[in-house]
Amino acid sequence: MMSEEKKENESAAENAADTADKEAGGEERVAASEGEPAAEPEKEAAAGKAPEQAKAEPDWKDMYARTLADFDNYRKRTARDREELVKFATSDAVKDMLPTADNLMIALDQAKDKEDPFVKGVRLAYEGFLKSLKDHGAEPFDSVGESLDPSRHEAIATLPSETIKEGRISAEIKRGWMLNGRLLRAAQVVVSSGKGQK
Repeated sequence: MMSEEKKENESAAENAADTADKEAGGEERVAASEGEPAAEPEKEAAAGKAPEQAKAEPDWKDMYARTLADFDNYRKRTARDREELVKFATSDAVKDMLPTADNLMIALDQAKDKEDPFVKGVRLAYEGFLKSLKDHGAEPFDSVGESLDPSRHEAIATLPSETIKEGRISAEIKRGWMLNGRLLRAAQVVVSSGKGQK
């Protein structure tokens, strides 16, 4: 009798253990199945973070190419500025010499005897002076007969002219000068107002 009760108790304990195991396994499965949807958003979030992280990381090749281009532009600009400085470094000195050229030209224009040895000597000095200025990039430009250009001419008077059309330059008081293609001094000119009334 005691052995039968013992067997019944053992089988009841085994049944209880099996039931507990089944319930625990079911809870684990439920927890696992409930946890699966929670794991998916984490995967989605991780997948969503990957492109953002890729965007956040700098593109080193692009940055290198841009830096290289910026440096190349800087080098070219510096070389151009240096070249401009060399070309126009003498502008103040040349500009200070222009009144001397003007005076020599006036002296030659006022000379009565063009064949006088003194006048010939002044002409040689004037031509040598013009050559020296040209060697430094300075050259005069003629204005008589041209249309008035405010960027190159300074009009100081308007007078009638029988030969020059209205609005054109009839006389040049001071010659204009260019230095390496840039205006050094504007020409002072008289502008024609057309034929005068008779």
